[in-house]
Amino acid sequence: MSLSDAHVGRTYPATRPYLVSREKIAEFARALGDDNPAYAGDRPQAPPTFAAVLAAQAWDALFSDPELDMKLAQTIHGDQRFAWRRPLRAGDEVVASLTIDKVRSRGASAFVTVSVALSTSAGESLVTATSTLLHTWPEVAA
Repeated sequence: MSLSDAHVGRTYPATRPYLVSREKIAEFARALGDDNPAYAGDRPQAPPTFAAVLAAQAWDALFSDPELDMKLAQTIHGDQRFAWRRPLRAGDEVVASLTIDKVRSRGASAFVTVSVALSTSAGESLVTATSTLLHTWPEVAA
């Protein structure tokens, strides 16, 4: 296991901009079975959990970091919280940047808390999505 407290504070570069569209908002709301009128119209807002889709894109940097040796298939998503500044809306061009906030190692496993700051490509802060992940590495025979 390579991940340790020494990685706390590591921040990865922002993702490529994602254009939030009316179509994607409508598709997501349909998948949720949520017909809230705020999710329709000329400039709809996205359901709050739509932010998780964009935050998860930032996870790619975490799972691509060879120093951490983390694999998505060995990870359980244990907790999710959002700190909102304003809703995501159609037309927003959003980037996401992930930071490792906390690491608690237990044997061949670790609880990893990460925060993903979502902002417009112009720099307006939108929401911070905080997740706790449980990752387990294969046991190494002694």
